[in-house]
Amino acid sequence: MAAAAIVLSPVKTPGDYHRIVSPTLNIPTDVARPIPVGLLSCQRDPLLRQLDTYAVDAFPLQADAPKKPPRKGAKLPRLEGTVLQVILHDTIIFPEGGGQPSDVGYISVGSSMTLEVFEAKRIGGHAIHSIRFPTLDELQKAQLLLPTGTNVVVTLGDNGCRRRLDHMTLHTSQHLLSAILEQRLQLPTLSWSLTIHPSPCYVEIPRGLTPEEVFLIQEETNALVFEGRRVHIEVEELHVDNIPGVAKLDNGRPVGKALPSDYTGGVKRTVVIDGVDRNPCCGTHLPSLHNLQLFLLPHTEALSRSSTTSARLYFLAGPRLITHLTSTHNQITQASSILSCGAPQVPGRVLQVVEERKAAEKRAVDLESQLVSIVAKELLHSVTQVNGERFSAHVHRNDDPLVFLATIASEFTRLWIASEHTSKQYLLVFTSSPTSQTTTSTTLVLVFGSEDASVKEIGETLKLKLAVKGGGKGPRWSGKWTGVWKPAKEGELVDKAVGGVPI
Repeated sequence: MAAAAIVLSPVKTPGDYHRIVSPTLNIPTDVARPIPVGLLSCQRDPLLRQLDTYAVDAFPLQADAPKKPPRKGAKLPRLEGTVLQVILHDTIIFPEGGGQPSDVGYISVGSSMTLEVFEAKRIGGHAIHSIRFPTLDELQKAQLLLPTGTNVVVTLGDNGCRRRLDHMTLHTSQHLLSAILEQRLQLPTLSWSLTIHPSPCYVEIPRGLTPEEVFLIQEETNALVFEGRRVHIEVEELHVDNIPGVAKLDNGRPVGKALPSDYTGGVKRTVVIDGVDRNPCCGTHLPSLHNLQLFLLPHTEALSRSSTTSARLYFLAGPRLITHLTSTHNQITQASSILSCGAPQVPGRVLQVVEERKAAEKRAVDLESQLVSIVAKELLHSVTQVNGERFSAHVHRNDDPLVFLATIASEFTRLWIASEHTSKQYLLVFTSSPTSQTTTSTTLVLVFGSEDASVKEIGETLKLKLAVKGGGKGPRWSGKWTGVWKPAKEGELVDKAVGGVPI
């Protein structure tokens, strides 16, 4: 039986994971007051799935008044129902912050009501849970069931647990990756992004990495992962002397972000990876590096901001890495099946297919060039065989793109100028329809001639008679017609229009 890759997480958070290091800092016990962000259960015990707590306040979301009236004809934002915002004494639903997206989950009031939390945010020092209702009446009924002191149960649910594990794994991996980049290559992390699942996340660093450096960093980080270095949180009171500072590069670019100006929680959290890193952070983190399996994508993406440059180093870990490996394996397996070869032979077979396609495209270009010359010469011969000084014709073709028709027109014009019949005037209309047509098929129309006025006149006639949409300038006019092109109907109308132009 083939081995399967599994991401294991501890069943229970160790008792010494969350450490309050300030002797005067305590977790509020008054259930009528919210515990500040920094001391929430989701931050003290990131593996907790359910929590009994109490409602503190519930109020409808007040939409911000527009700063100025919308301009005439502008689309107004679409409102999807109404939103109730709930403050709890404590919560296991992490409010967005520290570069980490919000958790999702549920708030249950006894057996009578379960509310789905689609988002949680930090406002000042409080966690605000947002719940959407289809109508204001339903929102008001829920609000009445959440007076201060009401006992509620907060759960993450299956989706919330998967989301939490994904976010924790990647956030802890980012701290580890940033620490090793700083220590081994003296490259600070300027910013980072926990992207939407299942995309790779990235750290932004001052320069790109060589393949050798990528290998080095990946080896170093995973050596610590295999050791299973422990992670814990140290919490203290936030005051003027211990506010985390933000370093700057020589070019003035800040390294990371400062504490949000609206943060009023009064709590400073430091994430500690034993023997590796200490970094202020409000996010949720795994209590161990076990099973992170950090993987760096072996390329960096260069960025340019006016006079400064930086690069993005992408990475995957935990469940998202498993998803990536599964998807990649399935793609390689499918490709090997299509190419009738083993997975190791896919790159070579793809290269062979690409080379064969290039050769086929070159042959097609050569044949098209010969065909253009033949068609243009036949048209020129038709012009020279007509008595008189004027010639007009409609030529219908199938499956020819507009660029091919335009190439024929250019070659015909070149041959006509080089001939001895430049005194003869001409007007030609090319149409091209798909071989298999439907009511949404597009027929291309190209008009060209020796006199600009005649070209413009026939173009306007086709717009009026056939509702062809197009335009042009000088000796060429092009357009499109939608529908099923019938030679006995649309084709005949073009024939008549061409014949009616006095050239």
